[in-house]
Amino acid sequence: MKKFLLISFFFLLLSACSSVNVNSDYDKKVDFSQFKTYAFYKSGIDKVEISDLDKKRILYSIDETMTSKGLTKSETPDLLINFFTKEREQVDVNQFNMGWGYGWGWGWNPWMWGGNTTVSRYSQGTLYIDLIDAKKKELIWQGEGEGVLTKDTHKKDEVIKEFVTKILEQYPPQKK
Repeated sequence: MKKFLLISFFFLLLSACSSVNVNSDYDKKVDFSQFKTYAFYKSGIDKVEISDLDKKRILYSIDETMTSKGLTKSETPDLLINFFTKEREQVDVNQFNMGWGYGWGWGWNPWMWGGNTTVSRYSQGTLYIDLIDAKKKELIWQGEGEGVLTKDTHKKDEVIKEFVTKILEQYPPQKK
C-alpha cells in the first residue's frame, strides 16, 4: 500500500510539472475592445536569445491565437506584440525511505530496505508576451507563462503552443 501511494504521489508530481502556470497584468484604464489589429515588434523579438526555430514556433502560435480571437495582422497595427524568455536549470533531489524503522526523515534506520534517492534535472522556462499600444508606445498588457521545457523536437510545437495558448487565454482581460 505504501509503495502504491508513493508511486501515485510521484506521478502526481510529474503531471504537475508538465503544466504551464500563467499570470497576467494590465493597465486597468485601457479599453481593450478598441484593438482590432496587431503586428510583431521586430526589433524587440530579434533580441530574444533563443533559436530562430523556436522564435518561429512562438510567432506562429501567437498568430494563430490572436487570429482566433478576431484580431488581424496589419502594417498599421493597433497593438505591437513583443515577447522574451528566461530559462533556468532545475535539479530535484528526492529521498524516499520505505521500510521499518523510526519513520520518515533523516536518521538511522536499522532496516534500510527500500530506501531510494532520485535526482532529476530539467529546464524550467518562462515566456513573457507583451502587448503594446502602437499609438502611445506604452505597455498595456503582459502575460507570463512558466513551465517545463523540452529538447525533444517532436514535442516542441506542442509545448510552445500550450505556453502561448494558456498565456493569451487571459487576453483581453475581463473587467470585474
